[in-house]
Amino acid sequence: MRQIIDFFLNGTDQTWHKKIVRWMWLGVFAGVLGVALLFFGLSLTDLPSVADLENPEYEEATLILGSKADVLGRLYTQNRVEIQYDDLSPVLVQALVSTEDERYFKHTGIDFRALGRAVVKTGLLGQKSSGGASTITQQLAKLLFTGVKANSLPKRIMQKLKEWIIAVRLEKKYTKEEIIALYLNKFEFINGAYGIKAASEIYFNTAPDNLKTEEAALLVGMLKNPSLFNPIRRPDTVLHRRMVVLKQMQKNNLLDQTTYDSLRNLPLGLNFSRQTHIDGLAPYFRMEVAKDAKSILSRKDIRKPDGSKYDVYRDGLRIYTTIDSSMQRIAEEEMIRNMKKVQKSFNAVWKGMNPWTYKSDSEHEIPLDVRQRTLTKLIRNSDRYQALRSKYILPIVKEMAKEVDMTFHEDDREVERIIRESDKKGLLANLVSRSLISSSLAAEHRKAMKSKHFTKLKEKWAELQKVAEEEFDKEVQMKVFAYNDQMEKDTTLSPLDSIKYHRMFLQTGTVAIDPRNGHVKVWIGGINHKYFQFDHVKTRRQVGSTFKPFVYATAIQQQGLSPCHQVYDLPITIAPGDGQFYLGEPWTPQNSHGEYTGELFTLKEGLAKSKNTLSAWLMKQLGSAHPVRELVHQMGIDKNKKYPNGRYVLPPSPSISLGSADLTVMEMTGAYTTFANNGYYRKPIYILKIEDKNGKKIYEAYSNAEPALRQNHNYVMVEMLRYSGTGLHGIKSDVGGKTGTTNDYVDGWFMGVTPNLVVGTWVGGEDRWFRFRSIHYGQGAYMAKPFFREFIKRLEKSEQIEFDSKAKFYRPPGDLGIVLNCQEYEGEILPIDGDQEFQDELLDDGFGDEGFDTGTGTGSSTDGNEKQQ
Repeated sequence: MRQIIDFFLNGTDQTWHKKIVRWMWLGVFAGVLGVALLFFGLSLTDLPSVADLENPEYEEATLILGSKADVLGRLYTQNRVEIQYDDLSPVLVQALVSTEDERYFKHTGIDFRALGRAVVKTGLLGQKSSGGASTITQQLAKLLFTGVKANSLPKRIMQKLKEWIIAVRLEKKYTKEEIIALYLNKFEFINGAYGIKAASEIYFNTAPDNLKTEEAALLVGMLKNPSLFNPIRRPDTVLHRRMVVLKQMQKNNLLDQTTYDSLRNLPLGLNFSRQTHIDGLAPYFRMEVAKDAKSILSRKDIRKPDGSKYDVYRDGLRIYTTIDSSMQRIAEEEMIRNMKKVQKSFNAVWKGMNPWTYKSDSEHEIPLDVRQRTLTKLIRNSDRYQALRSKYILPIVKEMAKEVDMTFHEDDREVERIIRESDKKGLLANLVSRSLISSSLAAEHRKAMKSKHFTKLKEKWAELQKVAEEEFDKEVQMKVFAYNDQMEKDTTLSPLDSIKYHRMFLQTGTVAIDPRNGHVKVWIGGINHKYFQFDHVKTRRQVGSTFKPFVYATAIQQQGLSPCHQVYDLPITIAPGDGQFYLGEPWTPQNSHGEYTGELFTLKEGLAKSKNTLSAWLMKQLGSAHPVRELVHQMGIDKNKKYPNGRYVLPPSPSISLGSADLTVMEMTGAYTTFANNGYYRKPIYILKIEDKNGKKIYEAYSNAEPALRQNHNYVMVEMLRYSGTGLHGIKSDVGGKTGTTNDYVDGWFMGVTPNLVVGTWVGGEDRWFRFRSIHYGQGAYMAKPFFREFIKRLEKSEQIEFDSKAKFYRPPGDLGIVLNCQEYEGEILPIDGDQEFQDELLDDGFGDEGFDTGTGTGSSTDGNEKQQ
């Protein structure tokens, strides 16, 4: 050691000088070699491959796009939409670089000057405010690949070294601009804001390229620690952090002193709004698209390059749909306006009365015990009840389910059955005898009653029912649906009264389809998706007289009947042995209140006034229900579809002539497009194509035109629908339509047709005992028809929508072969059907001619002579 000191003092010992220089060089080489070996070793670990770097993995929201490629909404687990560098505001980039990486455009992934500063000031001098050394590229590497900060120092060092390697590789693969875009797309700005696009929308209701300087500074300030600098929870802290970012911009000569002073004193200026799947237009439609897209993407011929399935919530797909956002917006506005009016009338009808306990003389009335069971099910499906259930009986139910190998539903139907059976034997046998449960299921219930957990379950069940009753009767502050600007209001109700309150609101389902190509342009599944998630577009409800045009079309096509053909308004009976109906007893449908005028009606008058007698007469002339079922099958309503119990959705019985079938708004509207499309049916479509996030098409839909009605016969039906569609005041378009009303005024329908658009609308209660109590309000002409009228009028006036009000229904050239002008018609009047003496007695009794048509037998309709609105 002394020799070394003498050497440095005197510089005379050449031998030691050479040795020291040699060791220093050896140290340098050893260090370089060690670092090289370390980096080489790291490169063999779990670092991302070239493919990983070129296709970085992060969840991205799927976009649902309308017919004009405008965004209707998003599907996501993380609300992230990837954008490009050109979509960023310049001030955002300036704020980012000034604050996070001043020499970003000068280094190649690692800023050695900043690294040296951090080592000396932070590592040696312990200055916590000296700033970090991570570049934007390193931060991106951490977000994409290395993850959260390691716990121990050795692991943190290894993690940092990996970030350096990845950062250098990223710089080779991407431009500086692409790296900035990747970084801002990947970063989570909390409060549901994944990526800069969602953050701009959620915090400021703007796009990233429209961000102001102070807004950009706030978002860049969050990059350091979004939880700490949360503008919702810590506004003062965020205000100070924003000032730091603005100061960095001033320091880098991007802001002058005056601008800095003015911006630092501004408030945060938040325009905060949380985003969910239901935000925006057509929420019911978008939920249906999500279900359909998942089904499409599950197909074996649609796979990612690696063979895995696409995830509609994570893979950033683009789903192109047929919805016209301008039409949808108008339709939603008019729906609210119409339903608000109808609801006001409904509330007035039921004022001081309770639909849950109301009794009438109707043979179609829903029994009180069925209503009570429905109410109980609504209670048990609520979040409040499920929370109590989890506390009191769920652990026992799970153990019992394992022991007896039996399924227990969340509404506790099985638990209630076995407890009631234990209290009074015979319930299960009764359910089996009524085919409500199978004998094997009853055996499972009896096995559960022998479980070692049953006694404890029975005890806890009693406690649960007592607590639930108390909880559901206790008034609490809550928000409920209301027809106002916010579509909700604050109130105090018990949870039970809240369920009853919301059930009192009438619902609607509406679809508008372009008949020329089958594209669904409008989809409304209910009055408000936040409070009522059930979609009524694909709900089966009795269709009433809206089905009658299919019967008339069948008769016209098969028998060449003219709309001017006359039929007596008298009872028609189809007896056992008649035709191919295979009835076990006579079927004689009635008009409203059993009234018949005894007068002659033309077919077009009979359709317009919904005379059940004329529909029954046509069905008898056809000799079978099968021709009608065949026609509607060609018009898109599947004649072979069955319910789980084996019963046909479209029954092969004469009652379908009165609209006894339960069909969906989509099925009915799709079928009616045939009339508007010259007799050709196109299956309705609403998903046109799906692309992956790179623009590669992975699915495409087509709708082919299928002939259903001959052109001349179809035009005859168009004429009849024009005649039935009167009362549409103020509409300029060539228009027709048909109303529908069902037994006890439960369902109100209107099917409207124009050359450009066919609109089907249903209105009714969630449960069939929520109904009007008279034909005055309880008919399709009041409940549904006004919506169509006002909607079409708005379309005709709109400058943003391509709706041709001058378009006309196509009439085939030449002679139709069927007389349309009733003044020229000289058809034969067929003899009165049935017992002549009985018919004479009816005429002598002088039945009035103003009665509304209703069939009081199975599958009847209730909407003849409906008031025109």
